[in-house]
Amino acid sequence: MGISAITHRNALKIDDNQNNTSHIVFILNGFYSLGEWRPLLSVPFLLMFLMSLLSNSILLYLIISKRTLHSPMIILIGLMAVVDLCLPIVIVPKMLLGFLFNWDGISLAGCLAQMFCIHFVGSFQSTLLVWMALDRYFAICRPLYYHKYMDISNFLKFVIIPVIRNALLIITMICRAGALTFCRRNVMDHCFCEHMALVQLACGDISVNNLIGLVSAFLIPTADFVFITASYIFIFASVFKTGRSNFKAVNTCITHIIVMTVTLTFALIAFMSYRIKNNFSSNSRHFVSTMYLLFPSFLNPVIYGVRTKEIRQQLLMFMKCLKISPVS
Repeated sequence: MGISAITHRNALKIDDNQNNTSHIVFILNGFYSLGEWRPLLSVPFLLMFLMSLLSNSILLYLIISKRTLHSPMIILIGLMAVVDLCLPIVIVPKMLLGFLFNWDGISLAGCLAQMFCIHFVGSFQSTLLVWMALDRYFAICRPLYYHKYMDISNFLKFVIIPVIRNALLIITMICRAGALTFCRRNVMDHCFCEHMALVQLACGDISVNNLIGLVSAFLIPTADFVFITASYIFIFASVFKTGRSNFKAVNTCITHIIVMTVTLTFALIAFMSYRIKNNFSSNSRHFVSTMYLLFPSFLNPVIYGVRTKEIRQQLLMFMKCLKISPVS
């Protein structure tokens, strides 16, 4: 249920001496310093949300409906589109309600649920890039064994360990956060439920929660980035050593590295801004946090979809059918 601006102002006056109770409702305070300009943020976020939904939905439709697009790499691109659909749905609607109507309240259970969805889906995005790197490695460095290793039964052996890793780390992080007592303030300095933004409102020692958050940040996206970079080094070495003109594959690998580097940079800046003293304004921190989640969802359909020849051909045919269908 939404909480009005009056409730928001009252929440700021909570008595710090009420240490015998634990808050179960929180106020998301992201971009509140913008004052009367805050509702205008709904315009760019709504446009990004709609474009992300539209582009990823079209990409999914093409991949599901066209049998010629059922290759392993394109199926992975389809899974990426599912992830890019889920993240904005989890984050943006609640943000828009806050920007437009000051409905900034969220329950502890709702906050933990949103936090789990953000971190688990976000970690799955990172893991998908690892699977794409494996696909490129077998296609370029072990082409004779590509169909053997990329067969679904064999491929699952490579993917189950990262998924279990992601689930264990994130469930541990969420459970530890949910077990805390929040007896100080209930105003969260963020526009969605970020782990450290919630944990910093707790009473008592939060060092374990801080450590788990750091471990998760470095064992999931950072470890995945190192693995992807190493696999692409092998790919580049194989291409240049054999003298094959596989520029398409090399171009795909470079694109993956650029996307992963930009996303990881935003993510680490957002994570570390709560743990290291810095001159970041709260608005800058909120912007970086939202961009590392929403920017890939907005651009991935172009980077992985339109730039893939097979998908681009089907997209052009789809657009042509839409254009001539009213006439027929």
